[in-house]
Amino acid sequence: MDLRIALAGNPNSGKTTLFNALTGLNQYVGNWPGVTVEKKEGRLKNHNDVKVVDLPGIYSLSPYTLEEVVSRDYLISERPDIILNIVDASNLERNLYLTTQLTELGLPVVIALNMMDVVKKNGDQIDSKALSKKLGVPVCEISALKEEGIKEAVDTVLKSVKDNKVTIPTHSYSNEIEEVLADITEKALANVPKEVQRWHAIKLFERDSKITEKLNIDSRALSQIENDICKVEKELDDDSESLITNERYLFINNVIDGSYKKKRKGETTSDKIDKIVTNRFLALPIFAVVMFLVYYISISTVGTWMTDWVNDCLFGDELSLFGLALPGIPAAVTSLLESINCADWLIGLIVDGIIGGVGAVLGFLPQMLVLFLFLAFLEGCGYMARVAFIMDRIFRKFGLSGKSFIPMLIGTGCGVPAIMASRTIENIRDRRMTIITTTFIPCGAKLPIIALIAGALFDGAWWVAPSSYFIGIIAIVVSGIILKKTKLFSGDPAPFVMELPQYHIPTVSSVLRSMWERGYSFIKKAGTIILLSAIVLWFLQAFGVEDGSFMMVEDLNNSILAFIGNLISWIFIPLGWGNWEMAVATITGLIAKENVVSTFGILFGFAEVAEDGAEIWGTMAQAFTSLSGFSFLVFNLLCAPCFAAIGAIKREMNDKKWLAIAISYQCIFAYIVSFMIYQIGSLIVGSGNIIGGLLGIVVFAAMIYLLICKPKSVN
Repeated sequence: MDLRIALAGNPNSGKTTLFNALTGLNQYVGNWPGVTVEKKEGRLKNHNDVKVVDLPGIYSLSPYTLEEVVSRDYLISERPDIILNIVDASNLERNLYLTTQLTELGLPVVIALNMMDVVKKNGDQIDSKALSKKLGVPVCEISALKEEGIKEAVDTVLKSVKDNKVTIPTHSYSNEIEEVLADITEKALANVPKEVQRWHAIKLFERDSKITEKLNIDSRALSQIENDICKVEKELDDDSESLITNERYLFINNVIDGSYKKKRKGETTSDKIDKIVTNRFLALPIFAVVMFLVYYISISTVGTWMTDWVNDCLFGDELSLFGLALPGIPAAVTSLLESINCADWLIGLIVDGIIGGVGAVLGFLPQMLVLFLFLAFLEGCGYMARVAFIMDRIFRKFGLSGKSFIPMLIGTGCGVPAIMASRTIENIRDRRMTIITTTFIPCGAKLPIIALIAGALFDGAWWVAPSSYFIGIIAIVVSGIILKKTKLFSGDPAPFVMELPQYHIPTVSSVLRSMWERGYSFIKKAGTIILLSAIVLWFLQAFGVEDGSFMMVEDLNNSILAFIGNLISWIFIPLGWGNWEMAVATITGLIAKENVVSTFGILFGFAEVAEDGAEIWGTMAQAFTSLSGFSFLVFNLLCAPCFAAIGAIKREMNDKKWLAIAISYQCIFAYIVSFMIYQIGSLIVGSGNIIGGLLGIVVFAAMIYLLICKPKSVN
């Protein structure tokens, strides 16, 4: 049977860096059963029989966040062979709080003092032998970033597993608390394994309801235990959980006094940098400049050059490689299939459906990889943690936490990684609301729709694109205020607690690995959905009833897609665009938003169109008015995102009911906003009917009321 090493530590303690160093390429990523918290497992280098499990970064084993629940349940229920506790040696006191809890679990524990290079650089001293003696566990000094001391740490872990010595806590609590813990063990934990009795006794003392429910304790014994706890609380004048916390910190202070010497107490380099980048007046301008550079390089320069090469050469008509002019993949495959006399429908399926679907995914991949590279560097150096704190002050006013800003920032590139980034938000209500609202920000795939409407209907007016982002931001703010007043999302945002790591230059390997993990996830999760949906779209466009028979159609009006469009087009009449072509374009936008422009090209008789659809501007100007066109634009920006993003929402929500709530809210909200724009706008310019305009005003008044009304008290 495989040995299991569980890595446990605070966020930003270097746990993931150590995990990567221990496992190399022998790792895989998934989700913990039943939850969306990321699960990483891997095989220890040169030890195929040893499995390393990277637990979520946590500050304690108290069940406040999803990560803490996952880590605690794994350690209690799965019982790994040993815990390797990664401790940030530059912030010893804060990190040892988790250590005191881990040593109470009845499992072997080894401590890895990480970032020892930083400690030595600061001139501080840690006596690891004295620390080991006081904590009662082996202590190793490492630098995961520089891969120093890792071999020695592995040897210590494997030796501890071989010796199979359960860690016995060296710390005790006050006499009053210890007496109650002893009574709890005797009266309620006789049937609990001895090695976990102390852990359960402490949890019962802290009134952990989940532990109480699992143990199914006799009500008479539970009542007596509660009386004993109340007596101690009254005697020591504090609640039970605070008493335990205070005792742990008293023990930690005693440990540090004899093993840690800090040379200087002045400002560190990180403190000096933070005075500038987190300054109340400079923080946002600096952040804006940093993000402008990131997106300019990713989307407008390097990323665009690579994306254009993939779209125009690799998946275009001609591929230029080492001075040779070769046919692109679609042309080469078409030529090959025609040479072996393949049926027309099979050629269409392979070239237009499968290769077209893959090309749609890979076309955006270069931009995503460059963006992920920069984001990985900003996260690795510690800057992104500061950004979350900066934005928390603003977002909290609208019912969201600072961590909600990161997914929305990523969402300007692509909604899929943005939705996945929401898993860093601890509070499940805040996480769900972030997932629902993140895709209101226009992603890269929506830019062609913006360019099409701006060029065709507004003569390329400069304000159309900025207004699209402005509408997305307003939609998030309005949704945050309104949703927070409902029972599903009520309550204040969770307190935003995050330890700011010291600034450091991340290693090239860690940045590249992070970029590849995100890029691979994008290909794997988004690519499969877009590929399948593209095949379905091809079938709906290519087949229908013509001349009384079901066959491949020449006239798109006879296709299945046109039939579906006619069925639903009436829904969009109040929005100003109620014909089947517009309805079909919106449907294809659910597959991939960039499909809207190409769909219009096909519907208006153009085989190929530029990214901004310049060839069809004249036809678009005849099909839309300026007002109905802007209504169409707003609806497609705010409604449910592409299939890939919907798939990401499904995975992150992990609940079909919540998936339905998210998609329904997005579509209804988009419909309401577009309805108000068209009906009120028509009333103002005198082109609409009075009833529609009055309904638009009533809906607008209702939305204002929801924004300013006080929420009902919700338990």
